Amino acid sequence: MSLRDAIDNFYEPLVAEAIDETKGDGDSPDYLTDVMCVALNRLPAKYYRHSIDMMFYLADGELDTMKKQALTAVREAREFVKSHQRE
Repeated sequence: MSLRDAIDNFYEPLVAEAIDETKGDGDSPDYLTDVMCVALNRLPAKYYRHSIDMMFYLADGELDTMKKQALTAVREAREFVKSHQRE
């Protein structure tokens, strides 16, 4: 296993979940990938090694806050990507 496989960013699944919640019928995989990249770049990195450790160390309410931040970042990223699409 490489070092890159040993860590994850806690925001990645939260952003993926927010994308699923806001998914439209006409959203292409390329568009959604761009949205995910832009949204993740707007959020702080929150790396962890073991997901159980991450959940244990989150303060009360922090997960809800992070989910709201992810949803906001996805909504903003959707607008950004739409307005910067190549013709």
